[in-house]
Amino acid sequence: MAYEIKAESFKQDITKVQQAFLTRVYGWMFAGLFITALFSMITLSSDVMKELIFSTPATIWVLLFAEIGLVLYLTARIEKMKSETAMLLFLVYSTLNGITLSPIFLIYTGESIAKTFIICSGMFGAMSLYGYFTKKDLTGVGSFLTMGLFGIVIASIINMFLSNDTLNWTITLLGIVIFTGLTAYNTQKMKSLSYVMMEEGIVAQKGAIIGALILYLNFINLFLMLLRLLGDRRR
Repeated sequence: MAYEIKAESFKQDITKVQQAFLTRVYGWMFAGLFITALFSMITLSSDVMKELIFSTPATIWVLLFAEIGLVLYLTARIEKMKSETAMLLFLVYSTLNGITLSPIFLIYTGESIAKTFIICSGMFGAMSLYGYFTKKDLTGVGSFLTMGLFGIVIASIINMFLSNDTLNWTITLLGIVIFTGLTAYNTQKMKSLSYVMMEEGIVAQKGAIIGALILYLNFINLFLMLLRLLGDRRR
């Protein structure tokens, strides 16, 4: 009887730790999404920013490479950097992403962007809940989806030169499936690692930043894939 009580108490402690860690993760993710949306609006409302960003195509490429560099640096150096530095880099990345994503508001109607955002939020939320509560081990599925992600990245690069509509729609549909599945997998993965990270103290904060970055990328890419499929272009 005493053993059962201790086991139940330990289980409750683990659940509290998981919830506390994931609260941090999703808190930072939502902060990143808010900053991205904010700087998209700032970019579009400023003639100076629009002139700077849209007048020279090279500017967008510089920003995109800067984003890639930030992600690679953050993930590679996270263990050695201070938690404050990790937070700052995540916020800088979210800002840059907001600037580079601002053209979608010129390409698609505001109504279709809002509709797609709501659909994306529903799908993301549902898969996050599935990843948190399911008893099924999603490791195998996650590995398969990760390989698929590399596949669509390579296909997207190839299609930049081919401009094939059929390949474009295939990439879009596969991307929706892949990023939807990765949301569940990454949520489960962070849930399983949360207890270890929280035990390490300061590591938990940096772990939350990396977790937020992963889920942020899942959300943004799922949103963009859905927008390509459902978005109404401005005439």
